[in-house]
Amino acid sequence: MRPIAKASLLLAFTPVFAADYMAGLEQAPVINGCRLEQETSCPGADLQGVDLSNMDLRSANFRDANLSGANLSHTSLRGANLDGANLDNVTGYRLQVYRASMRGASLKSAQLQGMQGEYLFAQGADFAGADLTGANFDFSRFSGATLVGANMPYSSFEISWMPKANLEGANLRGANLQEAKLGLANLADADLTGSRIHYATFEGTYMEGCTACPFDW
Repeated sequence: MRPIAKASLLLAFTPVFAADYMAGLEQAPVINGCRLEQETSCPGADLQGVDLSNMDLRSANFRDANLSGANLSHTSLRGANLDGANLDNVTGYRLQVYRASMRGASLKSAQLQGMQGEYLFAQGADFAGADLTGANFDFSRFSGATLVGANMPYSSFEISWMPKANLEGANLRGANLQEAKLGLANLADADLTGSRIHYATFEGTYMEGCTACPFDW
């Protein structure tokens, strides 16, 4: 009977222990008037330098927000609206932006190693000097985007649309560019050593000084 009594006692107190453990975790933090939770709407919010790491901010609206210098490591921004946002110098290791929108956003010198950005809308975005090592941008759109001097070894842009993208001086060593559309893009001084370019298109692409570019395309 004694083991049964102990089990009954534990079951009786488990909900209390659970309630204590979860105490204070149900309320989403609010910074500068922005409630940091899924589907929040904070267009133009000032979140400069804020630690947003490990948060679930799926489908959030951060259009034109200032997130410069913020920590977004391991954060989920799946389906989020970041159009026109300032993300310069952010740290976002393995940041999740699946099906998010960053049209016209600025991500200069951002640390985005391992970024998960399949189906990302990044037309006209500025990634100049950003570190995108090992990032996944399959099926994404980078039309007219700026990736000057970006560090992108082992990244993947499979079946991505990149017409008129500026990749001058970009490091694309070992990258996957299979079926990528790079018409009229700028690959001057870029490095494509060891990259996969099967079925990619380079119509009208500028390649002066490029290493391992398909000059005979």
